[in-house]
Amino acid sequence: MREPAYRLTSPAARTTSVVFASPHSGRVYPQDFLDAAVLDRHEIRSSEDAFVDWLFSTAPNHGAPLLTAGAPRAFVDLNRAAEELDPALIEGVRRIAHNPRIASGLGVIPRVVANGRAIYRGKLTQQEAQARLLGYWRPYHAALEGLLDQSHRLFGEAILIDCHSMPHEALENVGPAGAARPDVVLGDRFGAAASARVIEAVEAAFAGAGFRVARNMPFAGAYITQAYGRPSRRQHAVQVEIDRGLYMNEKTIEPLPCFEEVRRALEGAIAGIAAIGRAETLPVAAE
Repeated sequence: MREPAYRLTSPAARTTSVVFASPHSGRVYPQDFLDAAVLDRHEIRSSEDAFVDWLFSTAPNHGAPLLTAGAPRAFVDLNRAAEELDPALIEGVRRIAHNPRIASGLGVIPRVVANGRAIYRGKLTQQEAQARLLGYWRPYHAALEGLLDQSHRLFGEAILIDCHSMPHEALENVGPAGAARPDVVLGDRFGAAASARVIEAVEAAFAGAGFRVARNMPFAGAYITQAYGRPSRRQHAVQVEIDRGLYMNEKTIEPLPCFEEVRRALEGAIAGIAAIGRAETLPVAAE
């Protein structure tokens, strides 16, 4: 029996327009998927945003829902468009205009994991690809859209915090030589996905919780921020990338002893972000 498409943890009372979501922290791998893979389970997990759902698990305590993926990223990538199908992996898919994500093997059904290691021995059928989209991608995005619509109805705006983690090595060339690396990188697609008010407040929440913060380099946001960030319509999307080196051993994919300490610090940021969704909201309509 396969995992549900997503897990939704709702607050006892919805008090903020903020929605937290983690599309890459799924960690249950179907056996038939593992049987078809060249890599073992541990190698495949290298592309997973391991434990990010745990890091943000306190969001409902602050009046915000938390949506997490049921399927792992290597199986289906929820931060890609459903149309980003890889002709090098999926039978019968026609090549379209150049797409760097597809070309690198990171389409909606990934061909590779971290460091470009191939997942499969051969190609997948279109039937299998479509089954993954129908079973996991579409339900997750339907749930996410529903939560954002609920935010609009209750508060007159919606703020999506799209939660991810990044390899420590991704930060090697960020900032001037010798400068401290950021702990958190916020992506708003250089202002296209969130208003200045929202991104500045999100940055202040992380900084106030003790994290060093950078914006848009090296990650500015992918499909989810592009698709859902509509600041002119009072819908904002901010991608959050947390340095994995802060809380996990990247080789063994296990939490570090300081994991709970990092999680508690993040709860301070979560509380501050949730408060953003209460600052300039409209009155709740009478039932």
